[in-house]
Amino acid sequence: MLSRCQPIRSSAVLGSIRGRLCATHTPARNRPGVARSASTMVKQLDGPTEVTNFISDLNNKYEKVHKAFEDNFWATKMNLQGCSSEALARTKTDYDSFLADPTNLKAVKEQLQRSDLSEEQRKVLGVLERTFRCYITEDPTASSLKEKLNEAEAKLAAARNTMQLGYSDPESGAFTAASSVQLRNLMRVAEAEGTRRSAYEGLRSIGPFVSEAFLGIIKDRNKLAKLLGFEDYYDYKVTAAEGFGKARLFEILDDLEAKTRPIMEAARQRLATEKGQAALEPHNMSQALAGDTTKATDPYFPFEDAVDVWGRTFAGLGIQYKGSVMTLDLCDRQGKYSNGFCHWPQPAWRKSDGAWVPAHANFTSLATPDQLGSGKTALETLLHEGGHAAHFANVDQYSPFFSQERAPTSVAYAENQSMFLDSLAGDGAWLGRYAVSRQGEVMPWSVVEQMVQDTHPYEVFMVRAMLAVPYFEKALYEMPEEQLTPEALQALADEVEAKVQGGLSPRPLLSVPHILADESSCYYHGYVLAEMSVHQTRDHFLEKYGHIVDNPQVGKDLTSVYWEPGNGAMFLDLVQQLTGKPLLADAWVAKLQLPTDQLLAKQKQDYEAAVKAGAKFKPGSEIDIGMRVRLVHGDEVISDSDADGGIQGACAKFKAWVRQQYFAGKDEKME
Repeated sequence: MLSRCQPIRSSAVLGSIRGRLCATHTPARNRPGVARSASTMVKQLDGPTEVTNFISDLNNKYEKVHKAFEDNFWATKMNLQGCSSEALARTKTDYDSFLADPTNLKAVKEQLQRSDLSEEQRKVLGVLERTFRCYITEDPTASSLKEKLNEAEAKLAAARNTMQLGYSDPESGAFTAASSVQLRNLMRVAEAEGTRRSAYEGLRSIGPFVSEAFLGIIKDRNKLAKLLGFEDYYDYKVTAAEGFGKARLFEILDDLEAKTRPIMEAARQRLATEKGQAALEPHNMSQALAGDTTKATDPYFPFEDAVDVWGRTFAGLGIQYKGSVMTLDLCDRQGKYSNGFCHWPQPAWRKSDGAWVPAHANFTSLATPDQLGSGKTALETLLHEGGHAAHFANVDQYSPFFSQERAPTSVAYAENQSMFLDSLAGDGAWLGRYAVSRQGEVMPWSVVEQMVQDTHPYEVFMVRAMLAVPYFEKALYEMPEEQLTPEALQALADEVEAKVQGGLSPRPLLSVPHILADESSCYYHGYVLAEMSVHQTRDHFLEKYGHIVDNPQVGKDLTSVYWEPGNGAMFLDLVQQLTGKPLLADAWVAKLQLPTDQLLAKQKQDYEAAVKAGAKFKPGSEIDIGMRVRLVHGDEVISDSDADGGIQGACAKFKAWVRQQYFAGKDEKME
């Protein structure tokens, strides 16, 4: 999925699901029940033949427009031979037109009126209705307002993308252009405080630049939401995406906020004691927290081994991809799109006659293999995106509408899967098995210990930064229209930062891109809910099985409970179904409250047991995760597990290619 709507965690940007555009909603009471897993579903779709034919026809039409657009999307973003921006625009129009065609929604609603539908037919039709409702606004006034908003948002996006963003040299006054990502990184690494302050002021300049146009959009968004019967725009968006309203959402978030506030206050006091009061200034905080173990960890994450380590990790978890094809384009090159993403040209689904259609996934990153830290980044990214791919490969329902990543698929639901799996890379139980150098040496405990000491005491700052965005947007859309001025907008942002984060933030709220675009506004809470569910899911598996890494029962449970239903189930229902508890902040809070010495003791115990046991699948051993893996570099196919004797053969060819491309003349690094 295109990484245009991701959570911003200090200087790191994680997550990958493409932003969702949802124009209306289905009330929760009308939503179909939790989808049954493939292990219990009848393999052929039963019920009246004419209804099955209707469903099959819509499925095939959707699959056609989906695949045509996504194939062109990949070709243009990867700058492949023969790619065409005209073809991309045409297929995007065809795709959008299909989803926004009111005749499709009308026909589905007519089918739902039948009294002779089978349970499975009614469930499929319910998801079709939910999906079309996300892209169709039946009220003419609301439709007109939506068109006005689309135009205003496009103009604001164009202006924001072309604004002169950067920082001024504190001595010479010379201006240097820099992106928001570069400015955040500068605050982390610049030695001179004046430079860091200038970078922060550059980020602060985004607010005044966008405020006038943004305020008009806020007013119209609220008008649209009220036309559709909602309290405000935030209530409308969360109901459409998650199936419950704003009030329920903030019951969950308020609990997390209250329980992490004292932890945040203690962490700020600790930072001031360790680094001085000035460390709490927004332009200084990122550098004060920038403990750097990158050089120490780098030898234990060889870039060229990342695909193999990912595959063996997932094989140890018992994860299967059910015949999927994954194409990986991992390395940077000229002309390649400047952001990583993962997407699905072919959604996984089961046809009405029971035939299985496996997923096809494409994944790209911007790695430079000989750059410090590239191997760790690649591995974490593969665990994350591979988690998304495993999820969408295992959705086993009678329509591709269940397994596409846009609305009505919940952001929290989608990100839970990937964030759970990339969380393993910080576990002593995983590091002791899989963090191994080219010489076969396991990462020493001293390095693991330093990683924990650098990060754990201040993890709460990330939690509070994530919480600040939904609290800001909630307050923003609740402001009386007559009070919406540029000055009030900035004052509100500063007030929320001070209240939620304890002071002005290194990432000013008005610099967060999510709040501007319709598809990403009012859904940042999805990342908070996902992270909350990750900790609850981890605790569940540890309590049930005693361990997660190299435990095939984990993959089995994820598949049957979280993955197979697709978006036919509500996120909160799935969390309760797996863990036996409603979604709560408790597991995450307990981790944050754990004293560092206690966490280190547990991590050391897990690490030592892991080193003794070793990985379930050793380096070089063949694995079967039910997937064909293609490693490419643009139009060049580096290796293909089908042609090269399995995943290990494909990985061996990829390793040789990396050696030739990036380490020629430096072979001792690759030994």
